[in-house]
Amino acid sequence: MRSVVVVDSANVIGSRPDGWWKDRAAATRRLHEALLVADVPGDEIVMVLEGGARGGARPGKDAHVRIVHAPKEGDATILSEAQRAGQRGCTVTVVTADRALAANVSATGATVVGPTWLLDQLDKLDHG
Repeated sequence: MRSVVVVDSANVIGSRPDGWWKDRAAATRRLHEALLVADVPGDEIVMVLEGGARGGARPGKDAHVRIVHAPKEGDATILSEAQRAGQRGCTVTVVTADRALAANVSATGATVVGPTWLLDQLDKLDHG
C-alpha cells in the first residue's frame, strides 16, 4: 500500500520564527529542497502552497515531492489531496497544526501530525 504525506506548507513554514515572513517564496524553496533529500516516511510527499509561497516552487512532481498550488487558501486543496489519495487506497498523513483542517482530514480517515513531526524528520538531516 502506498503512503502519501500531504504538507500544509504555510503551517509548517510558519511554525518556526526564522524570518520566513520576509520572503515566503525563499522559505518555500528551503522546505522543498529539504523534503527532496529527507528520509520522510512516505512514498509521495504533496506540498500544498498558497499565496506568496507559490513563487517558491513550480507546480508538478520533482522526484517523490509533488507541488500543488492552491487556487485560494490551502485548506480546501489539502483536504482534496487527502481525499484523493485515500480514494486511491493510499494511507494518508496530513501535516498541519490547524485544528479545523485536522478535524476535516481526520474524518476522511487520514492521520494528522503536527509540523514538529515533519521538522524533526528534517532536523535529522542537519544533525545526523
